[in-house]
Amino acid sequence: MDRFTIGKIRVHRIEEWRGTFSPPGELFQGFDADHWRDHEEEFTPDYYDPASGKLFAFLQSWVLDTGDQRILFDTGAGNDKDRPDLPIFGNLQTDFLDRLAAAGFQPGDIDTVVCSHIHVDHVGWNTRLVDGFWEPTFRNARYVLPVRDRDYWDPLVETAGPGAIGTLVNGGMFEDSVRPILEAGRAEWADDGFEVAPGLTLHARPGHTPGSTVMRVASDGAEAMFVGDVVHHPAQIYCPEWNSAFCEDAEQARETRRQVLGEAADREALLIPAHFGGEHVARVVREGAGFRPILSPAI
Repeated sequence: MDRFTIGKIRVHRIEEWRGTFSPPGELFQGFDADHWRDHEEEFTPDYYDPASGKLFAFLQSWVLDTGDQRILFDTGAGNDKDRPDLPIFGNLQTDFLDRLAAAGFQPGDIDTVVCSHIHVDHVGWNTRLVDGFWEPTFRNARYVLPVRDRDYWDPLVETAGPGAIGTLVNGGMFEDSVRPILEAGRAEWADDGFEVAPGLTLHARPGHTPGSTVMRVASDGAEAMFVGDVVHHPAQIYCPEWNSAFCEDAEQARETRRQVLGEAADREALLIPAHFGGEHVARVVREGAGFRPILSPAI
């Protein structure tokens, strides 16, 4: 689903990359093969490739056009980024900006960039390489970044930082995709309750990273929740105790996931995760003490 509306807000999905990522048993901490088999058929072929035994993943951004503002949520992995410990997203040469243009937007049209959290595959197109230097891609935009991720990911700040996996796969990310935004004076640090635009608010939902943030959108009686990496895959709606291997605070991530799924179900809000295949969005309903995804929802 590449174009839809949330009330009066027009939403455009901009795809950067798609492919198989990892087997479910490697991505999910707490993975239970029996629970997986209960739903494997449902996840095939849009979310799981049985031939390779790997999950499908997408890197995708979302442009929300309110009529007055154009807001870009998450910016993928970017081109030309050296990622020796995460080569699947290293030195990419994608046509992301051409796809943005095909949706009707040039980089200069974007008023606000919102990053759900500071991770390698959510801040990449913040910058692009110009004559050997990293420059803001969206030159007219303010970049709204989660303040609780600021010191945690900045290698120049001597505070408690990421664990071994986070440090490894995000090597170089802050230097090429965040610091140039700070040096250009384009960053605005946001905390819980920050209003991006009328009807668009940010809510701290930590665990995946300290600053992991959900953007709640309300317009004309409709609601949606852009949840970043709180949920990577529909399996986590059935099994919210399954963290990804990239969650920084395991117990907090599980608690947050249950909270967000409950909010989506109770508010009847469209769930818009960062990496879903299929229709790329879902609805969530309560089922007993747990949850069930509706993967081809009516918008």
